Amino acid sequence: MKPRLLDLGDGALTLELGDRIDAALNAKVMAARDSLVALRLDGISDVVPTYRSLTVHFDPLRLDRNMLGRRLLEAALAPSQESALATRWLIPVVFGEEFGPDLAEVARVTGHSEAAVIDALCAIELRVFLIGFLPGFPYLGELPEWLRLPRLATPRAAVPANSLAIAGAQAAVYPWASPGGWHLLGRTPARLFDLNDATRPALLAPGDTVRFTPVSRDEFDRLATAVALRELDAAQWQAK
Repeated sequence: MKPRLLDLGDGALTLELGDRIDAALNAKVMAARDSLVALRLDGISDVVPTYRSLTVHFDPLRLDRNMLGRRLLEAALAPSQESALATRWLIPVVFGEEFGPDLAEVARVTGHSEAAVIDALCAIELRVFLIGFLPGFPYLGELPEWLRLPRLATPRAAVPANSLAIAGAQAAVYPWASPGGWHLLGRTPARLFDLNDATRPALLAPGDTVRFTPVSRDEFDRLATAVALRELDAAQWQAK
């Protein structure tokens, strides 16, 4: 698909790079984002990557729309490479029981043991395709084919905050308590969205990568307490 520009009112432009969901296309989106951010154009208030597009919010009194459009089309040609803006994260999760009430059923449906489901999920580095649905909610992909399940037929009215869940080809962590129809496998003590952090309230950003690591209930309780007391900051979860 040839890159194209779409106007969103007079204060935003969307650069469309494709019409599908896959890692290669998303890498092109991230490369375009990095290329645009490197220009440091005055008047841009937000840059929002998605699976297949990049939306730029700007002040039309400070930044000419046509000039921004040209820069976006130039950014679309940037070669895909590891993003300089990306961070690798290693996030602890306690799996099963009350923290992951769907783990046993996911194991049964897929024909694997619970341990195999956990091992498969923790063995792969998942890409943050975008943040959406809720503040700080990361869409992570992609899962192995055998672990791709449809959403629940009847969504839950309330999913606990910090729940790790899967649906389709993706995983996610609910940063807030909310309704949800994904399969719940576990819970992390990490805070995915921090209202007290004005510079980066969302822990994860598009282009980041995430690996999950299993922890015991005791370790989860220890970490959750430290997070609640603000004895741990976001850097705790960065992969070394």
